[in-house]
Amino acid sequence: MGTIYSPSRSKEIFRQIKRSIPYYVLLLIPVVYLFIFKYMPMWGLQIAFRDFRSNLPIHQMPWRGLDYFQQFFSSHLFWDLIRNTVTIAFYSLLAGFPIPIILAICLNECRSQRFKKSVQMVTYMPYFISTVILVSMIFQFTEMETGIVNFFRRSLDLPPIAFMSQASYFRHIYVWTGVWQTTGYSAIIYLAALSGVSQELYDAAKVDGCNKLKRIWHVDLPCITPTIIILLVLNISSLINVSFEKIFLMQTPANRVVSEVLSTYVYQVGVVGSNYSFATAAGMFNSVVAFLLVIAGNYTARRLSETSLW
Repeated sequence: MGTIYSPSRSKEIFRQIKRSIPYYVLLLIPVVYLFIFKYMPMWGLQIAFRDFRSNLPIHQMPWRGLDYFQQFFSSHLFWDLIRNTVTIAFYSLLAGFPIPIILAICLNECRSQRFKKSVQMVTYMPYFISTVILVSMIFQFTEMETGIVNFFRRSLDLPPIAFMSQASYFRHIYVWTGVWQTTGYSAIIYLAALSGVSQELYDAAKVDGCNKLKRIWHVDLPCITPTIIILLVLNISSLINVSFEKIFLMQTPANRVVSEVLSTYVYQVGVVGSNYSFATAAGMFNSVVAFLLVIAGNYTARRLSETSLW
């Protein structure tokens, strides 16, 4: 039997590594970024189990165990926070997930390249609007006296509505403005997947007598199903993670009963209230549940189909 680590083989491996040094250097940049900004902060998770003292290193802070978790779970706001977070996230998922797929399929069937690119540009541009600008637009458009929405209501002899001061409108405004902003960007992924569908499949479907709707159902959707499943699994984690910036900027005293979610609660308790240990425990609970949702979603996708993240 020949030896595995022969001198010639070792030299060849060394030459391959030497030739790949530029690629290892490029790989080093994201690895260092992940280590510094993603893994090193995990050291601070100890604060959830300790009594925070700003004048002491983390490992010297008094140990409190699960006390802050118990305080969070027994809080009178706990179930309200869970209900608000899950309701908004689930509503966003139901409303926002299928629309990019529909848009991508419609654009893929469009034969006019000029019209197709125009629609792509118009639907893609809102994605570049910052959250602050978007929320400012929402407040201005829904303003009771000068807002364009109430202007049209008055033109139809309907009474004006203070949308941002009524809790019943908050979730609808949050979700559908998000759909408007992100649909064009999300559709790009599905368009890329549709561009890889073989023309032979379309030709075979036409020979079999399939019209456009049947070709979409039997060719397009099956071909992009792996992409849909992967994105769905990734979006499942958002059932417990809701955008902090937009929620926080849209909050008013009148709609706080439905707009107070886990992320804004952590900010109010941790940053405003300076209760860092309690806020860290709440944030850690949020992250653990999101992680478990991704695991469960990936397991379900693997059982129901042949596609999964891992």
